[in-house]
Amino acid sequence: MARRRRQTHAGLDAWPGYVDALSTLLMVIIFVLLVFVLGQAFLSVALNKRQRAMEQLAQQVAQLNDMLSLERGHAHALELSVASLRAAHEKDEAMETSLTAQVAQSTAERDNQTRLAQASQQQVADLGSQLEQIRQQLSAAMAALEISQTEIQDRQRKIDDLGLKLNVALADKVEQLQRYRSEFFGRLRDILKNQEGVQVVGDRFVFQSEVLFPPGSADLSPKGVAEIRTLARTFHQVSAQIPASIPWIMRVDGHADRQPIHSAFASNWELSSARAITVVKLLIAEGISPHHLAATGFADFQPLDAGSSQAAFARNRRIEFRLTDR
Repeated sequence: MARRRRQTHAGLDAWPGYVDALSTLLMVIIFVLLVFVLGQAFLSVALNKRQRAMEQLAQQVAQLNDMLSLERGHAHALELSVASLRAAHEKDEAMETSLTAQVAQSTAERDNQTRLAQASQQQVADLGSQLEQIRQQLSAAMAALEISQTEIQDRQRKIDDLGLKLNVALADKVEQLQRYRSEFFGRLRDILKNQEGVQVVGDRFVFQSEVLFPPGSADLSPKGVAEIRTLARTFHQVSAQIPASIPWIMRVDGHADRQPIHSAFASNWELSSARAITVVKLLIAEGISPHHLAATGFADFQPLDAGSSQAAFARNRRIEFRLTDR
């Protein structure tokens, strides 16, 4: 019993020590945890500060990189500017050299112009002297002109008189030619007054082509030969009376209609001209001087009738004789 009491009492005495030890250990643990938490807090704050510092450094590095890029760009631009300035400087030097040469050339030209001006002044002086001589000669010529003015007026009066006489003579010759033409056409009118296809129109004696030529041909028919020979005899009688001083001519005009041609001739130009030439050749053969004959062809461009009937075409196919001056 006593032992049991002693053991029980000994156990009760050890328990407060354990409690104290545990309390101390707990306090140590709490202190350690508190230190750890505080350390973590301080470490977290320090890390955050360092992180912000790192970010700021990164921003600064980026800014520095940007600034470096800008500086590099500026440096490149400066290099280009320097190169441009060098080129401009070289160009300016070349221009300066060219301007120097131009100045030298201008100076030489100025000197040359000065010499030319001096020579021109001398020429002006010489021309002034010559002008004075010309004035003196002109004065002498004017005096001579005044003397000859009367002679010129006399000659002008003579020229006017001659012109008047010439006009009168020409009018007289035209009147004579008109009289002979009227006589010639009058005789032909009397001879051929009943001949169909023959008529006098104004100052022209007109034969219809059918009276002289077969259709589409430039060869005279037998009747046409007879008609032209009759005309030639009458013309011989009248032309013998025309003075040699009158420049007259008998013009033979060939005309066609505007119908398409179907013959050996290429066009109405050839046909009308060939017919006029045929008549002229026969007149020459009958003794009419070729110096007083002319053959012309008008094709279908001088119609008497603008109609499209067969009668109009027949009127336009004709040979005309006209006594006129040359």
